[in-house]
Amino acid sequence: MKRHLSALCLSAFGTLAALPAQAAEIVVAGGCFWCVEADFEKVEGVSEVVSGYTGGTVEDPTYKQVTAGGTGHYEAARIEYDPGTVDRRQLYDLFFRSIDPFDAGGQFCDRGESYRTAIFVDGPEARADAEAAKAAAERALGREVVTPILDAGTFWEAEDFHQDYYKSDARTLTRFGWIDRADAYERYREGCRRDERVREIWGTEAPFV
Repeated sequence: MKRHLSALCLSAFGTLAALPAQAAEIVVAGGCFWCVEADFEKVEGVSEVVSGYTGGTVEDPTYKQVTAGGTGHYEAARIEYDPGTVDRRQLYDLFFRSIDPFDAGGQFCDRGESYRTAIFVDGPEARADAEAAKAAAERALGREVVTPILDAGTFWEAEDFHQDYYKSDARTLTRFGWIDRADAYERYREGCRRDERVREIWGTEAPFV
């Protein structure tokens, strides 16, 4: 069962207009897609987060191709949500507060083009929401945010191995031996110091740490 983070925690960001209750989605890249999936599946109103690849030129890429570099793809997450419960602008605000928005070369311990951050938008309204969230992040931090806002392209779902990795009880071989993927994920996230860096940047505004 998911733990949900209420959108009410965003009241400090201002009053946001309600949207019609219907299925909607956004696509973001925030470094390791396991972590983005784990974070956003806690949000009330989010029904599903799918790990995948987007932004590049190679069709139906594999994880090995993307992380090797040269495809132009980002590790990304498609966040499916109910706009009657949480809206797109709120999700973008949460996104900025879950990453290091000053790092153009990757995220945390993961370096290279596939681990860059970005928001992928599918029209002028989504772009306006993303730009507003980015501007709000810059005001809050007093610095330029390097995360680009890009036109959406094809989103390629990642291999089954990567979906729901953070909560999987399937066994995987690591340097610690055979352990559950959920355990491997927790060790990876701690070792990568993701939460430590996000807390350093955002303090009490960091919603997932």
